[in-house]
Amino acid sequence: MTENKRRTAIHLSPVRGQHGALHRVILILMHAAVAGALAGCGYQPNLYDEHGIGRPRPRVGRYATDTIGGAFWLDPNLLGAHGYYSGVSEGEGIVYTCRAGHIDIAHARKSADWTAYIAERTFAMVRAGQTRLSLILSDPVRCSMTLNYPCDWGERSAEERDDVAREAAIALGQYVSYFGSIWHEIITWFGYRNVPIYGEFPSSFSWEDSFSDLLGTHLGAAALRDTEHSFDEAVTLILEEEMDKLGAQSASVALEASRAVKGQWYSPGFLFLLEMKKRNLDIGLDDGYITPWIIPSANACSQAEPLPYAVPTLGPVFDLGFWVKVEIEPGGLERDQLLEAAYPGLENPPPTIVPAVHFHPIMERIHEEAVAKYGTEVDVPWPAAAPEPNSPVAAGSGCQADEPAP
Repeated sequence: MTENKRRTAIHLSPVRGQHGALHRVILILMHAAVAGALAGCGYQPNLYDEHGIGRPRPRVGRYATDTIGGAFWLDPNLLGAHGYYSGVSEGEGIVYTCRAGHIDIAHARKSADWTAYIAERTFAMVRAGQTRLSLILSDPVRCSMTLNYPCDWGERSAEERDDVAREAAIALGQYVSYFGSIWHEIITWFGYRNVPIYGEFPSSFSWEDSFSDLLGTHLGAAALRDTEHSFDEAVTLILEEEMDKLGAQSASVALEASRAVKGQWYSPGFLFLLEMKKRNLDIGLDDGYITPWIIPSANACSQAEPLPYAVPTLGPVFDLGFWVKVEIEPGGLERDQLLEAAYPGLENPPPTIVPAVHFHPIMERIHEEAVAKYGTEVDVPWPAAAPEPNSPVAAGSGCQADEPAP
């Protein structure tokens, strides 16, 4: 493969790791058996498209709660090797970090994979000179993008077009992956569930979900720009770097941090019967960043400050000379509610939603409902001074990371 082809191709290849492999095999088999009952967020069949890389496989998310059927607490030294096609070598669960609080590793991995998948499809579309791409995301929703090319596109060399197409594809992959994950939070608020008997409302905008998904899109985009490693290898390395930067702590700290907010952020319950009293409704619409929720009473991180991460935008695509419009066509039983929220006061709303425009009124509707249900401070982690911990939090290495957010 020539150097140019190596730079412009999007690689995906499974990687095998050596850390706790047998333990993870047992966990994966257990997860497969009870995925419908224990998933903090959705589960989908493992489907493959006819062209390009296969669709990302399903992953089992968890609540960051000290409840029956809640979190599996993961030590950061057991992250394992990322696997787009196979999870045998992966570690998944909830990690607590000083600068970003609880992180659901399954959510981060899933968003990284969807970033790659959407980028690969977009790259193929641009290379073929097509102007429209339609995708079925992990939930029963169709996402489409319409693309207009730079005026001088036909005058550029094939190499230059590939370089520009690759950057545009990665930016679009990250953007659609992120807002696709937010869409899942939105529809579960309105009552969507993958498994009829399993309600997902408690996981909608739980305090760790949106940031975990956002982190995953950054992982995926950075991995696609890595020219020295396969996608799986790159995600593995970058995830470890991000955990170091954010000050990842031991599994015992993750558990005790969750216990410190029991009764304040959530009330105990079995599986989906728990009550989430707090919802992180920050999806970056106000300032372009998500500020993660941290727990100051964690002794290991007592001096840490949350590290906001930038949400993806279409700006990089426009800067490359393209014009693009991304639309979501909702389906399912929640369709009418979603369109009503997106187009308040409009009697016959259009059938599609533009995230950059219509997520604003949808989130306003969700905020109003959340306040009515849980009170005015539902989306404020610490309304006053941080309380004393409800239980001792295990000490660990401190966090001194001061790097700017991606």
